[in-house]
Amino acid sequence: MEGDSVTLNTHLTEIQRDGLIMWKFGLVLIAKINAKDNKRDFYDERFKDRLQLDQTGSLNITNTRTTDSGFYKVTSSRTEKPLNTFNLTVYARLPVPIISSTSSQNPPPSLSSSVSKCLLLCSVVNVSDVTLSWYRGNSLLSSISVSDLNRSLSLHLECLDDSYSCVVNNPIRNQTQHLNNTELCQPCSDVSQIVLISAPGSLLIIAAVGIFCICRKRRKTDQEAETVETGAEITYADPTFYK
Repeated sequence: MEGDSVTLNTHLTEIQRDGLIMWKFGLVLIAKINAKDNKRDFYDERFKDRLQLDQTGSLNITNTRTTDSGFYKVTSSRTEKPLNTFNLTVYARLPVPIISSTSSQNPPPSLSSSVSKCLLLCSVVNVSDVTLSWYRGNSLLSSISVSDLNRSLSLHLECLDDSYSCVVNNPIRNQTQHLNNTELCQPCSDVSQIVLISAPGSLLIIAAVGIFCICRKRRKTDQEAETVETGAEITYADPTFYK
């Protein structure tokens, strides 16, 4: 991990008398130690004040950087075969991912237009060769490999119905950010409460209108019946004349 120290071992118990140990980074000589006078020399400015050699010729690199990643080889003046080789990878320190919300111009068709929706973005900056993932509880929802420095991964939700988290990780470490800000996404319990409160209100309105229509129709029917009965008495009365 960037900033840590690492030791590359020669696997020697001691340097033989008059022996010379040399370290190369790629093809570049970066350090050597001469057992005759115990003199140590360091050459590459990239490692200035960060290299140390012990009595066995092992190389210690302090305050490691991602630019220290590469191939290292240690040789001895007493043998043509390398004493040891290393392929070192130094990973950058992982930042905690950032969760933010943004409006969605084209939400997925699966999201109902009648329910509150939120589009969440999980972002990381200044990292490379990591994986960025969304989790619901312990279940992986989506994941991408990040090879450039800045990247984000979106998550569409209708409402906040569970524990969500965004994770950035490399082969040796991970950082997690949990979604617990209800300002970014409305909890599903609140959405359900709104629906439940609205539904009885609508039913009461419909019931009131229905009762009004029934009463009005019955009243109109009674009036028509009364009119017809009165008209019959006038129209069909049998007149009697007296002289």
